[in-house]
Amino acid sequence: MSYKPARRPHFFYTTAPLPCPYLPGRTERKVVTELAGVTAESLHDRLSRGGFRRSHNIAYAPVCPSCNACVPIRIRAREFVPNRTQKRIAKLNADLTIAEMPPRATAEQYQLFQRYQQARHGDGDMATMSFYDYRAMVEDTPIETSIVEFRDRQERLLGACLTDRLGDGLSAVYSFFSPDSDERSLGTQAILWLIARATELELPHVYLGYWVQESRKMAYKAKFRPSEILRAGQWRPLDDATPLSLAAQFALTP
Repeated sequence: MSYKPARRPHFFYTTAPLPCPYLPGRTERKVVTELAGVTAESLHDRLSRGGFRRSHNIAYAPVCPSCNACVPIRIRAREFVPNRTQKRIAKLNADLTIAEMPPRATAEQYQLFQRYQQARHGDGDMATMSFYDYRAMVEDTPIETSIVEFRDRQERLLGACLTDRLGDGLSAVYSFFSPDSDERSLGTQAILWLIARATELELPHVYLGYWVQESRKMAYKAKFRPSEILRAGQWRPLDDATPLSLAAQFALTP
């Protein structure tokens, strides 16, 4: 008789309510679980397709009972067609050197990260992160991760994008850029590069996290077409879907 070890149970936890980082006056709650061991990659894949995101070795999703603003969104990379503005941004940034690097934090990255946080999110928690906090964000990953660096002709680091490799796509975890290069629209350029890279790797999707239509700093994600949002447990074309919260999705999904 062969012996099969018992499967380790997987636990999910709900966080305490905290102020919403996207919409003033609202609170957020998350469901979280650990990504660890030999099943981390496959679990992360399944959870990403279900609307979760990764931070360090934790996967999380919003489960706010009174709000449905955060909607998982992904781009259909193979079918993507850039609009006029996106074509202009790609042309403007054609001089950049873009390279995928191992997930190793550097002092150069951290200095740029600090400048970005102070300029864009000076009142946020990330603005006070130490180098050791930043290093944990980059290096504490149980799955295949890279950090994409954007450099100009003088080899100056202008931007970086922490990126996860999934079974069905690439996931943009976190991006930051030089506050002195706003005219380049490097946030858009990073997504355009991820779309091209996913297509090159024959991966169908680029995951952008959560689309928050009511938040100006998050609404841009809907400009990359065609894209899909997660509704009632199904990925549906953005134009055909009505946003629902993950809490509602969990209630509707068997």
